[in-house]
Amino acid sequence: MSATTERVAPASGRRSHRPIVAASARRRRVVERDKRRSTVLTVIVWVSLAYFLIPLVWLFIASTKSNSDLFSTFGLAFGSSFDLFSNIGQVFTQQGGAFSQWLINTVLYSVGSAVGAAALATACGYALAKYRFRGATAVFSVILGAVMVPLTALAIPTFLLFSAWNLTDTPWAIVLPSLVSPFGVYLMRVYAADAVDDSLLEAARIDGAGEFRIFFSIASRLLAPGIVTVLLFTLVSTWNNYFLPLIMLNSPELFPVTVGLASWQASATAGGGGQVLFTTVITGSLLSITPLIVAFLFLQRFWQTGLSSGSVKG
Repeated sequence: MSATTERVAPASGRRSHRPIVAASARRRRVVERDKRRSTVLTVIVWVSLAYFLIPLVWLFIASTKSNSDLFSTFGLAFGSSFDLFSNIGQVFTQQGGAFSQWLINTVLYSVGSAVGAAALATACGYALAKYRFRGATAVFSVILGAVMVPLTALAIPTFLLFSAWNLTDTPWAIVLPSLVSPFGVYLMRVYAADAVDDSLLEAARIDGAGEFRIFFSIASRLLAPGIVTVLLFTLVSTWNNYFLPLIMLNSPELFPVTVGLASWQASATAGGGGQVLFTTVITGSLLSITPLIVAFLFLQRFWQTGLSSGSVKG
C-alpha cells in the first residue's frame, strides 16, 4: 500500500501543478497586454496634450516679440528682445484704451449669460427629471432637436426679431440669446435624474418642505457639479462668440473682445502702416484667454466630487 501511495502522490502533484502554471502564464499575458495598451494610451495622451498646448505656447512666445521679430524668427523661438510688457502696454493704450472697455463688456456679457443660462437650465432640467406632467416627453424631444440646430442658422432670425423690438446695438442683444442653452437643459435633465434621489425628495415632502424649498435647499446643492459645468460651457461659448455680436452691435464701445480684436486685425491687414498692430492683436488675444484659464482653474474643484455621484449611496 505504501508503494502505491508513493507512486500516486507524485502523479497527483503533477496534475495539481499544471493548472497553476497555466493560470500564471495567462496572468502574465494579461499583464503584458495591459502594458502595451497603457503605452499606446500614454502616447495618445501626450499627442493630444501637445495638440492643445502648442498653440498656447506659440501665442505666448509671439506676444513677447516685436513686429520685426514676429516675421523674421521661428514661431516657437523667442525673438531678439523680450517685448511682452511693452506689447501689453500698447494693447491698453491703443485706440484710447478701447481694449479695457471691450474686456469689461466681454466679462459682463459672459458672466450674465452664464449665470442666467445655468439657472434656467437647472430649473428646466430638474423639472423634466423629477416631475411627471403631460407633454414632458414632447418638450424634452424638442430640446434634443434644438441641440442639433447650429447657432449660425439662428443668427439672422434672431437679428430680425431683436430689430423689430429695437434691441439691436444694446447689451441685451448679446445676453438674451445666450440665456437659452438646449444642451445645458439636456445635461441637467440627465444629471438630475441620477444625482437627486426620489426617496430624498419624498422624505422632504413628508417633513413638510415645499417644492421651492426642496429645490433651493436640497436639489441645488446636489446639482452643484452640473450647474458649474453648464455655467462654464456658457461662459466659454459667450466669451468666444463672434458672429452674434458682429451682426448685433454697431457701436465700438459695446464690442466684446472678439469683435474688437477682429477690427484691429482688419486695419492691420488693410495696409497704411497698420502692420504695427500685428503684435498688438496677438498680445490682446493672449490677454483675452487668460480670464478663461483662471475661471477654469478656480471652478474645477467643483468637479472633484464627480458628475456621476448621487445623493444616496446604496
